[in-house]
Amino acid sequence: MTMHLKRLTNIISSISGKSSILDSHSSLRQKSILSFTTRHDFSTSSADTTRHIASDVEERGDREYLKCHKGGGMFHKSASIDPTASIDFGAVVHSGSFVGGNVHVGSGTVVGPNVTIGQSTKIGYNVALANCTIGDSCVIHHGVCIGQDGFGFFMDENGAVVKKPQALKAHIGNNVEIGANSCIDRGSWRDTAIGDHSKIDNLVQIGHNVVIGKCCMLCGQVGIAGSVTMGDYVTLGGRVGVRDHVTIVSKVRLAAASCVTKDITKPGDYGGFPAVPIREWRRQVASRSQTLK
Repeated sequence: MTMHLKRLTNIISSISGKSSILDSHSSLRQKSILSFTTRHDFSTSSADTTRHIASDVEERGDREYLKCHKGGGMFHKSASIDPTASIDFGAVVHSGSFVGGNVHVGSGTVVGPNVTIGQSTKIGYNVALANCTIGDSCVIHHGVCIGQDGFGFFMDENGAVVKKPQALKAHIGNNVEIGANSCIDRGSWRDTAIGDHSKIDNLVQIGHNVVIGKCCMLCGQVGIAGSVTMGDYVTLGGRVGVRDHVTIVSKVRLAAASCVTKDITKPGDYGGFPAVPIREWRRQVASRSQTLK
């Protein structure tokens, strides 16, 4: 009997000890949670946190770039931004640039120093603009690059490949549309220029010093080498190639995959490699077909 009483006493003591340990753990856990929530105030929203960070930046005097009130993007304090312009979060406008009324600049876009963007122009995501002017009411789609150096090199007396200076600009007229991932190089001996109301498809390459007239249409994957001059109302079908220093008069249309190797001096339709008047090209194709039979 005495042995049973001792065993019962030991069990009760053991249970009491475990209970005190659990109470201790519970108390410690509550204190930890209280400490964590005190240090991390979850009642503050992410927007408030962003404002606090911006406030800290202002307090440090870091005011070289300012936040656009429409869109949340950044612009240099020396840039001129119309109050109606919108610069999306993640976009940046650098020093000396001008952004006109009702312009929209998409996220990820970089507007370099001293770039001019005319009113009502819409710029997509991840566009790079440098050394250029953009006219009014243009549409520039995602990934377009305008104003970068052209492809100009020469071989010096030591056999080294040396870069030619590319110091001029690219000018885009009014009501121009430029498709995604197209590239327009700035000039080296004259400014690159795209005329009013011209339309450029995706993945088009326009080399340095190229001058394109008004109301031209360039379809996808067109490649125009440097120093080409094109008149007005010229249409280039998909994958047309134009060699450097060629002149194409106004009102010329080129069939897809044609290649211009010399000046085109008369309006009309052309095709083939090298490009010839369309009827001649068709005769060539028909003759070749007969020969292969």
